[in-house]
Amino acid sequence: MQEELASVMCECRKKDDENQNLKSQLKDTEEERTRLQRKISVQQSQAEKYKMLSQEANKKCEGLQQEVVALEKELENLKRVQKQAASSQSATEVRLNRALEEAERYKAELNKLKQSNKDVANQELKTIEELKAENKKLQKQKGELIAGFKKQLKLIDILKRQKMHIEAARMLSFTEEEFMKALEWGND
Repeated sequence: MQEELASVMCECRKKDDENQNLKSQLKDTEEERTRLQRKISVQQSQAEKYKMLSQEANKKCEGLQQEVVALEKELENLKRVQKQAASSQSATEVRLNRALEEAERYKAELNKLKQSNKDVANQELKTIEELKAENKKLQKQKGELIAGFKKQLKLIDILKRQKMHIEAARMLSFTEEEFMKALEWGND
């Protein structure tokens, strides 16, 4: 009976140890789950941000496409005008060349926008890091500027006092001059 009791006690200890291990595993799993939930929420917000950036880029692309269509229509009108007005052919050619250059430039911009739309996700992370560094730098500059402004305010106060003293001295000199004139006038 004692041997059975000892083996049962040993079995109970093993089960207790196993329970403790399972509890610690459960705790670790819960912590991992909360960490992953936080990570998922951050990634969802970033995905929303990238989605908004993508929508903005698409709107810009649509606007540029409409501008390209409008420029192409203008180009067709310019060709018609060129046929009708042979006397103003040189001026029309200049305008046509400008319109073609603008159309090419807008097409190039459109292609750049399409390409940059693909690179926005990577660039955004770099931009965030750069902005953080710039923000720290600007905070430091802000502190320096505030200190400079405080020093300037002190200097302004000192200058105002000096100005008051100079004006008071000038008033005193006027009164001395008038007094001297009065004495000279009284002697005459």
